[in-house]
Amino acid sequence: MISDDKKEEVRAAADIVEVVSDYVKLKKSGSGFVGLCPYHDEKTPSFNVTPRLGIFKCFGCGESGDVFKFVMDQEGVGFTEAVRQLAERYGVFIPEEDNEEPSETTQLREGIYHALKFAGVFFYRNLIENSEAEKARKYLEKRGYNREVYKKFGLGYAPSDGEALWKAAQNAGIDDEYLVEANLIKPSNRGSGFYDTFRGRLMFPIFNPTGKVIAFAGRVLGDEKTAKYINSAQTKVYNKSEVVYGVNFAKNEIRKNKEVILVEGYTDVITLNEHGIGNVVASSGTSLTVGQMKILHRYGERIVMIYDSDSAGQTAMKRGINIALAEGMEVELLELPEGQDPDSFVKQFGKESFDELKNEEAADFVDFLLLKAEEEGRMAKPTEKPKVITEVLEAIANIPDTIQRQVYVQYLHQQIQKFQKVKESDLFEQLERVLAEKRQEEQRSARREQARERAQQQEQPPVPEGPGDDDVPPLPGTSARPNRQASSTRKKKPHFEKELIRLMITYGRDMVEYICSFTNAKLFEDEELQQFYEDVTDRFKEEKEISIQVYSGKEEPFPRLVGDVLLEQHTASDRHEEKVGLKYEKDKNPYKTAKSAIRATQINFYKRKLNELADRIGSSSGDKRLKLMERQKDIKSKLTRRETADPDDLFPDPEKGLRKEDNDKVFVYKMKGEE
Repeated sequence: MISDDKKEEVRAAADIVEVVSDYVKLKKSGSGFVGLCPYHDEKTPSFNVTPRLGIFKCFGCGESGDVFKFVMDQEGVGFTEAVRQLAERYGVFIPEEDNEEPSETTQLREGIYHALKFAGVFFYRNLIENSEAEKARKYLEKRGYNREVYKKFGLGYAPSDGEALWKAAQNAGIDDEYLVEANLIKPSNRGSGFYDTFRGRLMFPIFNPTGKVIAFAGRVLGDEKTAKYINSAQTKVYNKSEVVYGVNFAKNEIRKNKEVILVEGYTDVITLNEHGIGNVVASSGTSLTVGQMKILHRYGERIVMIYDSDSAGQTAMKRGINIALAEGMEVELLELPEGQDPDSFVKQFGKESFDELKNEEAADFVDFLLLKAEEEGRMAKPTEKPKVITEVLEAIANIPDTIQRQVYVQYLHQQIQKFQKVKESDLFEQLERVLAEKRQEEQRSARREQARERAQQQEQPPVPEGPGDDDVPPLPGTSARPNRQASSTRKKKPHFEKELIRLMITYGRDMVEYICSFTNAKLFEDEELQQFYEDVTDRFKEEKEISIQVYSGKEEPFPRLVGDVLLEQHTASDRHEEKVGLKYEKDKNPYKTAKSAIRATQINFYKRKLNELADRIGSSSGDKRLKLMERQKDIKSKLTRRETADPDDLFPDPEKGLRKEDNDKVFVYKMKGEE
C-alpha cells in the first residue's frame, strides 16, 4: 500500500488546476477557476476549482472532490493508480509495493493500458532493431525524421508475422484478455489462438491528453491493395470521436497562442511540430466530431482549419466549420498553394513562411465559403446564389451567441453586395427561418431519443430503489466515475447540515464544542454528512487537529465533502468592497451562523420524526397508538417552539469567544439534542 506520507507528498506536488485543465477549459474567477463540468452536459459554467484548498466542486450536478478523485473519475482508474499517475507526472517516487485489490472494472482498464504501453515499446523496438523494418525506416528518413522523432512521437513498426506481438506479450505475462480488449490481437479463424491486429505497418501511437497510449494507427508501406491506414477499434479506453491526435504535445502551445491549427494527417502534426509549430493537431483519421471539438475548445478559442483541396477535403471542412461554430469557437480557414500540404509546405518554405501565409491568407468562414462558391462558378448562376447565401446563413445559425450572429449577418450583407443586392432585413428574416427549422429538427431529435430511451426501459426490468444509492461514497481502489444521469438527479445535501460541518472544520475545537452541545449525529438527514460529523466528534475526543487542511487530505469521501461544504455557487464579487466601501464577511459572528444552522437542523429533524410517527400511528391501535400520539404532541410542541423562537433565545452565547487551539482542554462528550 502507498503510505499516507507519500499520498500527501503527491497531493502537495500535484497542481489541481493543471490536472483539471487537461479535461476542462478553466477561466480565472476570483481566487479560483471555473469551467464547463466534465461530469454532466451544461452550457453555463458551474464547475469550480479552488487551488488553495486543492478541491473541485460542480454546482450543477453536485460532484466534488480532490485531485485524486478527479483523476480516478476521468481516467477510470482506482485510487492507487491515480496516485501513481500523479506521482509519475510530478516526479514523486513511489515504491512498487501495492497490495490493494482493484475492482474488476478498474483492473480491466488498467490491464488494457498496460497492454497498450507494452505494445508501444514493442513496436518502437521493432522499428529500431528489426531488419524487416528497413522499409519503414527509409520511409521516415525520406520524410526527414530521425531517431529523436521516433522516440518523441513513439513511432514503431508492426512485424508482418501475424503472431509476433501476441507471442511477445505472452512471454511478458500479459493476459490475452487485455490484448483483445485493447484491439491489439483478434481470435484466429482457425478456432484456436490469436493473430495480431496490426501487421507489416508503420505504427503511430495515439495518446490521451495526459500522454498515455490509448490506441494505434497503422500505415501501409507498400503498394498493397488495402486501406492506407487502419486505426484501433473502439475500446474501454479509446473513443475515437473524442480523441484528437497530438493534443498531448500541443495543449500548452494552444493555451499560449489561444489558437489551434487543425490538419488532416499524422505526419502533418509531426512535421509542423518539429519545425517549431506546436499548436497543431489532427482529427485522428476520422471526420471531425462534436466531441473532438469540445476537446480543442478546452485549450483554445480560435481554430484554423487546413484541409485538402479535393472534394472530400472541402466537404469535411464545411462540416467542421458548423461543428466549430456551434461549440462557440472563432473559425478561420487556410488553403495552401496547389499541390502542397502542411508537411511539404513547411519542409520547403519553413516556419516563418507558414506563419506569414497563415496570418495573411487565413480567411474568416464567411469569406471562405463565398470564395469557394465563386471559384466553383456558383455566384454567377441566378439559381445558385440564393442557395449559397442560405448555406452561409446555416453556418451562422450554429453560433450560440445572438450578438455574434447579428454581426456575421451584417458582415455577410456587406460581402455579397458585389454578387447580389440584398436587403439586410431579408437576410435576418431568412436566418430566422433557418433557426426555426434548426429548432424543429432538434425537437424531433429529442423526441426520437426519448422514444428510444422509453423503448429500452420497457425492455429492461425495473431497478429496485435502494436507500441513498447515489450517495454511497466510492472506496479507495474502485472506479468512481459516476452515472451522469444519476449525478444530475442526486438529492442535494441540506444546506444547514453543510453549514454545521463548515463551521466546525473552519473554526476548530471551540466551535465543535459549541455545536455539539446542542446537536448529535442522529439529527443529520444526509448519511455522508452524518459520517463527517461523527468523525469530527471522534477527533475532538481524541484531541486531534480539526481543520480544513486535515479533511482535505483524508481519504474519500472527505475531500469531496470539503468541497461540497466550503464552495458556494454565489459569492460576493471581488470588486464589491471597491464599489461600496464595505467588505462582505460570511461569518461576522460565527456563533450566530451556528445558531441558525442548529435551529434549522433541529426543525428538519422534528419534521422527519412527525412524518415517521404519522405512518406508525396509521398502522397502530390501542395503547400503542395513544403513546405514539402523545409522542407526536410532544414533538409538535418542540417543533413549534423552534419555528417561532429566535435562534438567540434558543441557544445561549458561548461563555468565551473563539480561542486558539487548547490541547490541554478535556472535552466531556455530552449531547443535549432531543430525539
